[in-house]
Amino acid sequence: MKLSLLPWALLLLVTAPDPGPWPAAGAQGSCSHRCGVQDGPCSCHPTCFGLASCCSDIRDFCLEILPYSGSIMGGKDFVIQHLNWSNPTDSVICSFKESIQTRGFVDSSGRVHCVSPLLYETGRIPFTLSMDNGRSFPRSGTWLAVHPSKVSESEKSQLVNETRWQYYGTASAQGNLTLTWNTLALPTNSITVELWGYEETGKPYSQEWTAAWSYLYSLATSITNSGSFTFTPKPAPQDYQRWKVGALRIVSSKHAGEKDVHALWSNEHALAWHLGDDFRADPVAWARAQCLAWEELEDQLPNFLEEVPDCPCTLAQAQADSGRFQADYGCDIEHGSVCTYHPGAVHCVRSVQASPLYGSGQQCCYTAAGTQLLTADSTSGSTPDRGHDWGAPPYRVPPRVPGLSHWIYDVISFYYCCLWAPECSYYMQRRPSSDCHSYQPPRLASAFGDPHFVTFDGTNFTFNGRGEYVLLEASGTDLRLQARAQTRMTPEGSQDRGTGLTAVAVQEGNSDVVEVRLRDGAGALQVLLNQEVLSFKEQSWMDLKGMFLSVAAGDRVSVMLSSGAGLEVSVQGPFLSVAVLLPDKFLTHTRGLLGTLNDNPSDDFTLRSGQVLPPSASSRELFQFGADWAVENASSLLTYDSKFLVENFLLRPKHDPNFLPLFPEETTSSPSQESEAAKLCGDNNFCNLDVAATGSLSVGNATLLVHRRHLLRAQSLQPVVSCGWLAPPSNGHKEGMRYLVGSTVHFHCDSGYSLAGAEASTCQTDGTWSQPTPTCQRGRSSAVLLGVIFGGLAVVALVALVYVLLRRNKSNTAVWDSQP
Repeated sequence: MKLSLLPWALLLLVTAPDPGPWPAAGAQGSCSHRCGVQDGPCSCHPTCFGLASCCSDIRDFCLEILPYSGSIMGGKDFVIQHLNWSNPTDSVICSFKESIQTRGFVDSSGRVHCVSPLLYETGRIPFTLSMDNGRSFPRSGTWLAVHPSKVSESEKSQLVNETRWQYYGTASAQGNLTLTWNTLALPTNSITVELWGYEETGKPYSQEWTAAWSYLYSLATSITNSGSFTFTPKPAPQDYQRWKVGALRIVSSKHAGEKDVHALWSNEHALAWHLGDDFRADPVAWARAQCLAWEELEDQLPNFLEEVPDCPCTLAQAQADSGRFQADYGCDIEHGSVCTYHPGAVHCVRSVQASPLYGSGQQCCYTAAGTQLLTADSTSGSTPDRGHDWGAPPYRVPPRVPGLSHWIYDVISFYYCCLWAPECSYYMQRRPSSDCHSYQPPRLASAFGDPHFVTFDGTNFTFNGRGEYVLLEASGTDLRLQARAQTRMTPEGSQDRGTGLTAVAVQEGNSDVVEVRLRDGAGALQVLLNQEVLSFKEQSWMDLKGMFLSVAAGDRVSVMLSSGAGLEVSVQGPFLSVAVLLPDKFLTHTRGLLGTLNDNPSDDFTLRSGQVLPPSASSRELFQFGADWAVENASSLLTYDSKFLVENFLLRPKHDPNFLPLFPEETTSSPSQESEAAKLCGDNNFCNLDVAATGSLSVGNATLLVHRRHLLRAQSLQPVVSCGWLAPPSNGHKEGMRYLVGSTVHFHCDSGYSLAGAEASTCQTDGTWSQPTPTCQRGRSSAVLLGVIFGGLAVVALVALVYVLLRRNKSNTAVWDSQP
């Protein structure tokens, strides 16, 4: 929006007449077909609410919906807010992505409803609304489609004792099965329970490879909506046997078999309960045959393992490398997961981004001691995935369909080989764990406090500018990170002569723009997507264009970018703290306040011109260095949606030349605070500086805590030498599953074999083992040989004893015979 239009827009809001319920499409001053547009006499852009420059009908055409999210399985009823139609004269049609249409309706209160469709992708899905039976779609909004695992349990039907459903037909699972649901979530008197099957057909990795959900058959028709359904499964007709993965759907009986209607879905699951008599007669033999068929198919497919990332070496690294790895919701130490499929593990992580060519994923699991579990040592080990569990852009086609492709290529095969048949070795051979032999931890930089900066190469400095600045620019991926720094208002009502970060915005290439800022006076975070404030009441995780976004407990936001870069923003005291993680691909490609990532701290103070300030530069020189990295209006990622932000940051210079902070060498604590500051801060210069600059121990304490957190994380991300997996000897075994520097593995042979070679091998600092794996040779082991030797000696001793006793007995007999 052009600022000169602001007073006019304010006047327009006050004086404009009511345009009526349905302005003509594209009418002057209307938001019909103009949502997101700032030009014109009034704005249809989300920032207009704060600037009071909105067109009067913006809520009629730029739609707000509730709820705003639901499963990619579809069937969720949502209401268009602020839009009432008391006397509908035509049908409502909702169009998603301009190609998928569902039938909407108007309820008795005049509220307009849409139903989300069955989708094959996650993320923000654009939709448009027609009130004239599809002749025009002038109204638009956004629906958030989420991974089925991230949907509230209250929005699903529940498989009672789900494990029993997925083992039904095996020796331990017979009898009835029960399905339950919340009747209020599907307001109808009569329901039908249906089975839908999922499959991916066509030649893998070709244009003919397609994904499809199909209605198979109904388990019950026109039954009372009681919230519970119990049945005894029967083998499905032969025509339906090819579907091995599916879900149950509950719908109103009048919509039985129809797509994209209001419905409740169960979790997707292995359809053991509907398989044929051949499965029930001998589940192990049936599953073994399926496992071998899967093995044969896998051997014909491309080797996706070559492009999945290496696992972090330790649990600490895995948790710290949050730009590339996130907790696996099935085995998460922070949420008390039981790690059902990885006994012995306490935590697993999954690679955030799918691999570029095959859309595959990585999984890494760790013990309580922080050691990675490998499938070569244990079936509890971490297994990579041909289909990334979270899917991969552009989604919709195999193996990139969120959740479901993973089921087809990685989960149901695990049932065949490991759960229904004792053939897990086949599975593990084709899903071997990645060890960390080539893993390189990311580089860490931080900004926090007054503010203070720790660059990627470890340089510490303070820059107290007031304005908007470039924290990071990176060529190659066109990563840009910008921040706003403002002064703090003291409890007494005056302003500090120091500043702190209050907003941070990031974009990579043509990705979405995410901004995290402090909400006015609340000490809480506010997140904006492309300058629109987001709500996290329903979802704390969002799949966005070129990134994933996660919010934890309202005080920490994580952004995971497609390049593997990660950003964490949190509230610490009165300001934001920022942590940035960059993988090695960014080496020599960065500039800005967070320095030049090249393992050379001496050039971290590089100006835009290329001139380099020396590491010994004074605080006043560093102030000029910071000022040189002021954001330019034309390239700003930050949002200006209030009069204050417009007047203080959009219209004024990006670096305030009139603001002069207290420089570190000029700050002194008051005598009354010196002892308290010394007790609190110790030798932490950042903490001492902030207490002196603000007169606040709480500000100093916040700085101290976040700096300690940075140091702890930096320590966790230190490179670790790994020698890689070491095989046990044939006809023997080994003790030890840790392969990092200093670890020792011991070798033993089976009975009847003897060890030829070293009994132990130690991982050395150069990444090699001190000894190769020995061999176990057939023959008498040392224990057997010793047994033979000592056994022979025992026999000799026994013979000698018998001989002595016999001689003594003979002598006694001779004496007895010579008496009278």
